[in-house]
Amino acid sequence: MRPEPVPQNTPLGIADAELVARARERDEAAIRSIMQANNRRLYRLARGILRNDAEAEDVVQETYVRAFTHLAEFRGDSRLSTWLARIAMNEALGRLRRQRPGVEWTSLPPGTLEAQIIQFPLSGASEDPEKSMAQREIQHVVEHAIDDLPEAFRIVFITRVIEGMNVEETAEILGLKPETVKTRLHRARAMLRDNVEKKIGPVVLEAFPFAGRRCERLCDAVLKRLGFAA
Repeated sequence: MRPEPVPQNTPLGIADAELVARARERDEAAIRSIMQANNRRLYRLARGILRNDAEAEDVVQETYVRAFTHLAEFRGDSRLSTWLARIAMNEALGRLRRQRPGVEWTSLPPGTLEAQIIQFPLSGASEDPEKSMAQREIQHVVEHAIDDLPEAFRIVFITRVIEGMNVEETAEILGLKPETVKTRLHRARAMLRDNVEKKIGPVVLEAFPFAGRRCERLCDAVLKRLGFAA
């Protein structure tokens, strides 16, 4: 029996509804498309909670297995990405509670957990190694500053700023009131500014590097103009 298609007048949207309908029929291309569209978000959310790369990958895999084997339960009342994110969050939080019985991330005191933010490759490879190094250093500073945010504020910052979810979607996934999301995001941004200012000092001393290939290129050009053999 063909699965009942998701109604297209739901918040899911026509494109996602078609993907879900195809995925219910075990269409490999549709399943792959759904995973490719959601991999990074789910991984970041899980990694932000569990502070372990391997466990975060396991959570993402478990999320997809649960989602695709229970796709009939998805009625399209929310976006597919929201539904998947909620499954991933619940799975990650469940693992965290098993590691730390009784822990609820929403009630953790500041600084209790210090998860690392996942690094992703910079967009586009730079041919300038010095510039790439400076970019990496700045990226590390920002990532570590985010690491230092208390758990509850960090998760809101990841969902709202890094993943670009709106207030309502973030509130739905995290089980918070929209006003709480707004307050935590405001505080997270203030704390992040302070953290970056504290950490940026050593990095700016190495700003505008002029070494390596660029330095050699300039020296060669000057020596050539001065009549030295290449």
